[in-house]
Amino acid sequence: MRKGRTGHPAGTARPRGCTRGAVGYICGMAVTRHVIRAPVADVYAVLADGWTYSDWVVGTAHIRDVDPHWPEPGARIYHKAGPWPLSIRDSTVVVACVPGSRLVLRPRLWPLGEAEVSIALEPDGPAGTRVTMAEEFAAGPLRWVQTKLNDLALHRRNAESLRRLGDFAVRRRVPAAR
Repeated sequence: MRKGRTGHPAGTARPRGCTRGAVGYICGMAVTRHVIRAPVADVYAVLADGWTYSDWVVGTAHIRDVDPHWPEPGARIYHKAGPWPLSIRDSTVVVACVPGSRLVLRPRLWPLGEAEVSIALEPDGPAGTRVTMAEEFAAGPLRWVQTKLNDLALHRRNAESLRRLGDFAVRRRVPAAR
């Protein structure tokens, strides 16, 4: 079968709810990209410190505990998300980790559900990092209501999260004034 430029059969339209990926389309997820003016090692150091997540992940109110082997696969961050008195206590588990380049997380927020978040780091010039965050609902009621509106909300939230992540990574490079 002949394939068109999109990687789908020639003459077919882009699948509904999908965005163009590096090859073909990424369907059913919010993809956010951001360039941080800090080296990959500094950005990854923030990701590897589970205690910082409430500082840069929008919606996380408090980190209750972090497994000592974070960010190895299977390690968890125990968090509280959302405003009081509606905050929910749950956890995020590491699904996969390639130190310095990729982290895949499974945040839980039951009874609302679970998401899968992939964070990829690539060098951008001599002292920059291109971060790509892809998030999709993976289980629970939120998965049933996945729409363009949800993707837009996730994209905006993730754009702010990546901006905050960048602030932390850049501050690692600049010594505090004494």
